[in-house]
Amino acid sequence: MIVVTGGAGFIGSTIVWRLNCLGENNIIIVDELGSKDKWKNLVGLKFQEFVFKEDFIKAIVNDTIDFKIEAIIHMGANSSTTEKDADFLYLNNFLYTKELAKYCINKNIRFIYASSAATYGDGSMGFEDDESQLENLRPLNMYGYSKQLFDLWAKRNKILDKIVGIKYFNVYGPNEYHKGDMRSVVHKAFEQVRLTGKVRLFKSLNPDYKDGEQMRDFIYVKDAVEMTLYFLEHRDKNGIFNVGSGKARTWIDLVTALFNALEKPVEIEFIDLPEYLREKYQYFTQANLNKIKSAGYNKPITELEDGVNDYVKNYLLKNLYLGY
Repeated sequence: MIVVTGGAGFIGSTIVWRLNCLGENNIIIVDELGSKDKWKNLVGLKFQEFVFKEDFIKAIVNDTIDFKIEAIIHMGANSSTTEKDADFLYLNNFLYTKELAKYCINKNIRFIYASSAATYGDGSMGFEDDESQLENLRPLNMYGYSKQLFDLWAKRNKILDKIVGIKYFNVYGPNEYHKGDMRSVVHKAFEQVRLTGKVRLFKSLNPDYKDGEQMRDFIYVKDAVEMTLYFLEHRDKNGIFNVGSGKARTWIDLVTALFNALEKPVEIEFIDLPEYLREKYQYFTQANLNKIKSAGYNKPITELEDGVNDYVKNYLLKNLYLGY
């Protein structure tokens, strides 16, 4: 069995979808569904069983798993960059991941986990997935720090040569609909255009960037999953790897691609950056992909315009999920 934690979530359900496309149905999904529409991500997917997160971690800790696990792809985490409950993030994003990692190491099970580009903080240390520099990174929020905590623990315990950590940059695409304020700007902008005909973007407070020209590394979820599953196939490749497009683009580029996909004129309103975000706002992110390419990954990465076009026309406009 392949276990996908967070398998009903955004990236997790896309991983299950892609595994299904590759003919793999021996999958256990671990997650919690809550009261929103997260369950819709599962409709149409093929898997053997859904296990509640709390039941799974108890079985891991007590070593009572009653099926053979080939790999755990650990996407389960609280992904809110604005979450203020530090204890919850520590428990959910660090301690939980640590227990899974220890189990996998002891049982010789492939372990792939989600780290985050949020660990890079303001980017002053660059965006190279160089494990020798982990201690020098300074995340800007507790979410990023909770991810860095595990990266550092894995390094201290000398297991980074046995597992894979994925530092996801700005992922967008189908099956993110349940994420509320943590949805990509593509999805938020799509709703804004339908309601008002225009998109609202934050003004820049950095003189090096004009309004709307703040830059991010946007990666289509289908590409992010292809890059992740490369490490399921290649067990000899281990360590921490960036997963992004490798090409920073502006917010104006992003919403222009959206307007073009909708065949509507570009209408942007610039609004003030909220006070609570000002000290934590990233003006530039760009994944250095040299390491993952050196590990042998060589598939082409979807251009922003093409990814947004596919997302809008084949999913958002049709109100479809992957697997439907």
